[in-house]
Amino acid sequence: MIADLPPLDVSTRIPRLRGRLEEAGVDALVVTGMSNVRYLTGFSGSAGRLLVGPEQALLVTDGRYRTQSAEELAAAGVEADVEIGRPPEQQEVLVKAATAYRLLGLEEDHVSWGWKRALAGALGGQTELVATAGLVEGLRRVKDEGEVARIEAAASVADQALARVRPLMAERPTEEELALALDYEMRRLGAGDRAFETIVASGPNAGKPHARPGARRIGEGELVVMDFGAVVEGYRSDMTRTLCLGPPATGVLAAVVEVVQASQAAGLGAVSAGVGGAEVDRACREVVAAAGWAEAFVHGTGHGVGLDVHEAPALSVTSTDRLEESSVVTVEPGVYLPGHGGARIEDTVVVVAGGHRVLTRSPREVVVS
Repeated sequence: MIADLPPLDVSTRIPRLRGRLEEAGVDALVVTGMSNVRYLTGFSGSAGRLLVGPEQALLVTDGRYRTQSAEELAAAGVEADVEIGRPPEQQEVLVKAATAYRLLGLEEDHVSWGWKRALAGALGGQTELVATAGLVEGLRRVKDEGEVARIEAAASVADQALARVRPLMAERPTEEELALALDYEMRRLGAGDRAFETIVASGPNAGKPHARPGARRIGEGELVVMDFGAVVEGYRSDMTRTLCLGPPATGVLAAVVEVVQASQAAGLGAVSAGVGGAEVDRACREVVAAAGWAEAFVHGTGHGVGLDVHEAPALSVTSTDRLEESSVVTVEPGVYLPGHGGARIEDTVVVVAGGHRVLTRSPREVVVS
């Protein structure tokens, strides 16, 4: 089971956000992305909005969370007013507080057009709405000790689950059966949930990067791509391993595995503070291209991991992000040959002084006897 984890440093986050408001050109910000709300307050409910001004923090949510919101904010050491009500009542409270500000920021990636129109109508033009991007996400890029510990715990749960499930390969289960076994073991080991929908793709299905597990039974000599993760206290892990029952059946499949292993090693070797996300992507992509499979590497090399399984920074061809110490990212090159199969190997790593530390520790060997 999961050992005691160091506390999260939640109480400093709203003050740090306040320090970014002026630069963003707003007097206050309405936080609507639920992962961002949780990051700033510790509130883990499924519905709520947070208004943050220079001296004010107001959380509005519904009656399901009356007790939970108070308990979680107190445990996090967060000072904020909490108002409980039905959606119209929440909107009324939020609008009344927002009229104190001339320029009110909205999270452009987390607000619907309908809600923005309704808010603008309720404010009556006396407060201008301003689109903002990445204000909270920018804070989330660098993890504190408690965050890294939770991601590492989630990675350990996934590692243990794979170790328990790996022997089942010999029984030639279906993709669905193998995925269900992984999900079950992660919950049994203490995970609050799976980090995302578990992927198990065998044979030709492994040539589809995000294939869903189906009734196909795993065959000998086929590559089996398994992409999964666990959640521990809201924080996620992400790992992919490619396995094979016995040696790969063809030389092409064996070569795909070797190339992906070499590509991932090159990417991991490039991860360090100050390095651009595009540089890590290039390190992986050059290995795949040299093998003649550049067009078969169809996605970015990696992404940040935390309260969301995909967050900043990005490791891709177009990324302008730079890695910072204590950022947590994945490195996950893949090669996919439609109709034949494919391979992906992925680890979650934390950037440390002079390099990185791997959090997902399952063996990368492919062959299962």
